[in-house]
Amino acid sequence: MTSLNLLTDIPGIRVGHSEDLNLRTGVTVILFDDPVTASGSFPGGAPALRETALLEPENLVEHIHAVVLSGGSTYGLDATTGVQAWLREQFGNAPLPPGTIRVPIVVQASLYDLPAGGQTPWGRYSPYADMGHQAAENARHGCFRLGTAGAGTGATTATLRGGLGSASTITPAGHRVAVLVAVNAVGTATIGDGPHFWSAPFERGHEFGGLGMPAHLTSEDLRLRSKWASVTGTTIGLIATDATLTKTQAKRLAILAQDGVARGVFPAHLPLDGDAVIGVSTREKPAPTPQEWTEILHAATQVTARAIARGVYEAGPLPGATSLPTWHERFGEKERQVSDTIQK
Repeated sequence: MTSLNLLTDIPGIRVGHSEDLNLRTGVTVILFDDPVTASGSFPGGAPALRETALLEPENLVEHIHAVVLSGGSTYGLDATTGVQAWLREQFGNAPLPPGTIRVPIVVQASLYDLPAGGQTPWGRYSPYADMGHQAAENARHGCFRLGTAGAGTGATTATLRGGLGSASTITPAGHRVAVLVAVNAVGTATIGDGPHFWSAPFERGHEFGGLGMPAHLTSEDLRLRSKWASVTGTTIGLIATDATLTKTQAKRLAILAQDGVARGVFPAHLPLDGDAVIGVSTREKPAPTPQEWTEILHAATQVTARAIARGVYEAGPLPGATSLPTWHERFGEKERQVSDTIQK
């Protein structure tokens, strides 16, 4: 199987987007061909979540059908309604044993991309239910868009536009580990005022520019850079493996992915961040040995850091005036200079 460096490198996972460029927001839906084991980690101080309590290892539900990432803060949580409706339509066409009850189990995390003051330019109901349904309808295996797409449409960091990022890897034992994140952090994904990413030590090839780390870090590089105190952020995502995991292990997988958030965003997990990661196991391969399990966790941190940088690197401009540039608008010339030097 050829690697796309995307979440969909893990068989059985589909991804779909919908956006409203006028509202500068969107929805990303992750669908599973078969229900997956799932749990999560939510260390951010201002999370917007739906149905995440059922993910705790001590609770009854073992498997879920979909994960939704969206903009819109708590309004965006309406997207699950649309995804549930789409899944119910699919279930209605599937034969069930007598007496079986099938309820779509959909988990969601949302980021804050509303205008200043939280104004909502729609009517009585938000558009997110319809956007969720459309994103589910759009979900496919294989390639999907990064950057200014789906849940990453209106995302920002403290210094640059944010976006949707993804990355994947294969452990020494052959387990696939992949992640999808929407980067809307209160902090920064880049170092100081320069083009280098905090995630640079983990970069594969030139997936986010290949600039590496600066020669050294200064006190100015380490100075706090964050969004205004009245604006919340969030890095939300899903980390997956094809190894068979328990719910407790899926939670640990999500925790190690949060370590990747802290390596890709500086600072992370602030009171105004809603950082949330869902960990899932597609159960395609057998349960890992202790050594293999450690390898999977080690990979989870690295792919998450890489995906964060890719989300910012791949971001594109939005129509109309924006307060923040994209990485390419600000640093594209620096990347071209490095590329020319390498070619020479």
